[in-house]
Amino acid sequence: MAGRLKLRLGVVVSADPLEVEVAGERRRAWADEVLLGEMREGDEVVVNVAALDLKLGSGGFDVVHVNLTRGLDGNGVDDAHVMKLNYTSLQHPVEPVEEESVRLMSGMRSKGAPLSVGVLPLHGHLAPAAWAAAQAAPGLRVGYVQTGGGGLPGSLSRDVKQLRDLDLLAGHITAAPSYGGEHDALSTVGALDVAGVLGWDAVLVGPGPGIIGSDTTYGHGGMAALGSAHAALSLGLPTSISLRLSSADPRDRHRGLSHHTQTVLDLLLAPVDVPVPEEALDLFSTHAKHRLHPVPVDLSQYERSGLPAKTMGRSLADDPLFFSAPLAAGTHLARVAS
Repeated sequence: MAGRLKLRLGVVVSADPLEVEVAGERRRAWADEVLLGEMREGDEVVVNVAALDLKLGSGGFDVVHVNLTRGLDGNGVDDAHVMKLNYTSLQHPVEPVEEESVRLMSGMRSKGAPLSVGVLPLHGHLAPAAWAAAQAAPGLRVGYVQTGGGGLPGSLSRDVKQLRDLDLLAGHITAAPSYGGEHDALSTVGALDVAGVLGWDAVLVGPGPGIIGSDTTYGHGGMAALGSAHAALSLGLPTSISLRLSSADPRDRHRGLSHHTQTVLDLLLAPVDVPVPEEALDLFSTHAKHRLHPVPVDLSQYERSGLPAKTMGRSLADDPLFFSAPLAAGTHLARVAS
């Protein structure tokens, strides 16, 4: 049974970084300005305080629900007929990229090798995978499809912005239930189907920041990888899985090969490519169902790139295996796509 929304009145006391005073307490906050508009000091807002009150990790901040001072004059999209976050108080119209692609058909990529898809287990793999793909095949156009399983707003990720600014990502599609990217797709299959029309050569598909979990076999955001892989396979696309590995996670279930990845590999209905960092090959002697690809990685070069090199407070030096996996995945993706 779901709990009621924990909404409170607050006042913006700092716009950058965003902080809101609620009942006399100054609190960290985040606002999706794509949906809600600009936040300014002194604005009266309604915030959802549930995550910060629960002291959650990556989601431990208040989320602005509405700006009462300047957020009640939005116009939406006049000619749209499809909603995202439908039947919630934040439902808003979008123009589905599936429809947009029909207007872009003249720019469709030439027939040849099918679009290559790399499935990510969590958002922390995006930056190293995109960087590795660019190193292996400069000029390759790699896009990102954001799915459920983690944060849903497309504007939440600092990594996506940095990768787009550095031209390490060719674009960003948010697939239902995710929303607010450069393009919105109504399904992951729909997003992958139109990626080539947008001029992409390869796709990294995975959750937004943070990942949901319940300490059970199937009740976690890592299961999004199963649906993403099946979506790619259903379209006949070369599909690989980036492994969630760790040499230092304090939780036994995520050390070595994470139970998130183990479960996805076990449940997949067809074989996929599994890029494996050479130093981790001994973890995969029992996965004959899938095609293992040993890949050398260069951790020191990635560390010098200036891209994100921390996961849950652990640095690349603390947990090299975590970063080796997406570096291997990005290199393999580029080799297949180029």
